[in-house]
Amino acid sequence: MPSTAELNKQKTILVVDDDQSIMKFVAGLLAKSGYNVLTASSGAAALTKSHAHEGDIDLLLSDFQMPELSGVDLATKITHTRPHIKVLLMSGFPEGMLVLNEGWHFLAKPFVPSQLLTLISGLITPDKPTRFAA
Repeated sequence: MPSTAELNKQKTILVVDDDQSIMKFVAGLLAKSGYNVLTASSGAAALTKSHAHEGDIDLLLSDFQMPELSGVDLATKITHTRPHIKVLLMSGFPEGMLVLNEGWHFLAKPFVPSQLLTLISGLITPDKPTRFAA
């Protein structure tokens, strides 16, 4: 059976946040967990990365509120070209949960690393056993 890192290496996550420190922290955490990580500091840069990336992108992990192109607008545009991408929006504003499209997910900031990793694993590898499985 492949290890968690081996399973994760096959998964690509696009991390988008206009706060460089958050983007670097999250990207580093995901990379250490074995994921292939793409990063962008704006919605426009994320769209460019998405169009340039030839492989699958399994998850869009984006800040909810960003200048010019919000996380919701970004997710809407990316899901048009990548309909199977999972969407996880994060924000310090919990009311953001109220405007999510069906199938999109929300994570309130601040969060602990294990919370983020467990949520991502459940979204992009739902059949993978976890320590919480019965």
